[in-house]
Amino acid sequence: MKRIWLVSLCLLFIQVQSHAQTDELKKFELGAEFTGLSRRDYNGLSGEYGFGGRFTYNLNRNVALETSGYFFPRKCSICESNGSITEVVGGIKAGKRFKTFGIFAKARPGFVSFSQGQVDAFVSPATLFQLEYSRLTHFATDVGGVIEFYPSRKIVARFDAGDTIVYMGQRTSHGLAFVGSGSTLVSVPIITPAKTTHDFQFSVSVGFRF
Repeated sequence: MKRIWLVSLCLLFIQVQSHAQTDELKKFELGAEFTGLSRRDYNGLSGEYGFGGRFTYNLNRNVALETSGYFFPRKCSICESNGSITEVVGGIKAGKRFKTFGIFAKARPGFVSFSQGQVDAFVSPATLFQLEYSRLTHFATDVGGVIEFYPSRKIVARFDAGDTIVYMGQRTSHGLAFVGSGSTLVSVPIITPAKTTHDFQFSVSVGFRF
C-alpha cells in the first residue's frame, strides 16, 4: 500500500513539473518585421515602407527588454530629409500577458538616420553649381502599443502602432544666391531651426521564442 502511495505521489509530482515547464515563458524572442512610417515631403505626407528585425528578452510575464532595427530602402529626393532611412530603437515593453494573447505599452529610444539628410549647394566653375549630400542622424523615441498573439509556445505574432518622435537639432546648410547686380552666384549659409516631429509608425511581425 505504501508503495502504491509513493508511486502515485511521484507520478503526480512529475505531472505538475511537466505542466509547469509547459507554461514556462520562453526568455528570448527573435522576429522578422514589416513596417510603415509616415514621411514628410513637399507634397505633404507620404507612406514609407521597410523591413527589419526584433530581439526581445522577457524579464517576466509582464515586462521585457527589446531592440528593433528597420531599413526603408526608397531614396526620397523631395522630402524634408532625403535619401533612405535607417532606424534603430531599444527599450522596454510592459503590459499584461494572457494565455493566447497579450497587450503592452512600449517606450524605445534610439535614432533615425537619413542617408542624404543634408544637402549643400556650392558654386562650381565647371557646372555653375554642385550639390553635396551627407548623412544626417537624429535622436528618436518610439512610443506606442503592442498586441501579441500566441498560436503556439514557440511562435508569437505581433502588431505595433505608435508615434515615432524625431528630435532634429539646429543645423546649417549651404544654398545659392545671386548678389550684386544679380550676375554673381555665391554660396550662402542657411540655418534650419531645431524642431520635433511626430510620425505614425506601424509594424507587423512573426517571431520565434526560445
